[in-house]
Amino acid sequence: QVQLVESGGGLVQPGGSLRLSCAASGTIFKIDDMGWFRQAPGKERELVATISSGGYTNYADSVKDRFTISRDNAKKMVDLQMNSLKAEDTAVYYCNARILVGGSTWSWMNYWGRGTLVTVSS
Repeated sequence: QVQLVESGGGLVQPGGSLRLSCAASGTIFKIDDMGWFRQAPGKERELVATISSGGYTNYADSVKDRFTISRDNAKKMVDLQMNSLKAEDTAVYYCNARILVGGSTWSWMNYWGRGTLVTVSS
């Protein structure tokens, strides 16, 4: 069974930094895109950043030049370095990954972590 587990959330003051990490575990043959999404209270879940297996990155306009996504393919991990945090970055952050898993047949499946809360407040 595949799991994505996030860590690193917490309370930070405006202008501060946090680093989120996500580790994939289980019977994994290959991981394609990995990414971070977030959901603020009363809002829909939105894309924050994604990174391909080859290292190509994509960011939401609202976080460009402040957030950096990276991954370690050998460790099956994806990180999100968040700098210059603003109150509007407050949300539950979810890790996402497209993973090739085996069984009776090989299938690409989309997995989500349970989320980690980031609160930006003075």
